[in-house]
Amino acid sequence: MAQHGTPGTGEPLTLHDLEAAIQDSWSLETCDPTDVPSWSPAEPSQGQCAVTSLVVHDLLGGELLEAEVRHADGSPQGYHYWNRFAGIDIDLTRRQFASGEVVQAPHLIARLPSVPWLAQEQYVIFRDRVRAALGLPPAGD
Repeated sequence: MAQHGTPGTGEPLTLHDLEAAIQDSWSLETCDPTDVPSWSPAEPSQGQCAVTSLVVHDLLGGELLEAEVRHADGSPQGYHYWNRFAGIDIDLTRRQFASGEVVQAPHLIARLPSVPWLAQEQYVIFRDRVRAALGLPPAGD
């Protein structure tokens, strides 16, 4: 994986660098277990919103958002997570939604549940991949 600008190296971490590292790190292994049946390399952001928003929050802070997602007929599809910085929403996994799926109004959350969390293992794998892609040391658990 390519090295990107990172804090502590004299090079600033840009959103472009972070987005590239994130996209390079998405895989079936990092997909939320509930979305594994619908994950494909054709849309690698599927099921990656929670791990992605948490890693962005780990690295940059800001606020975490959660919203219910509904199918076109109004039935529940699941939940979606993304980040907000100074009132600007950054959603790196928005393209995962099928036509007709609607993300409802978000609310702020402090953090997703700590262990046991359904996608904790996927988060750790994803966090470590993104940090390595950015040339950052492993996270201290």
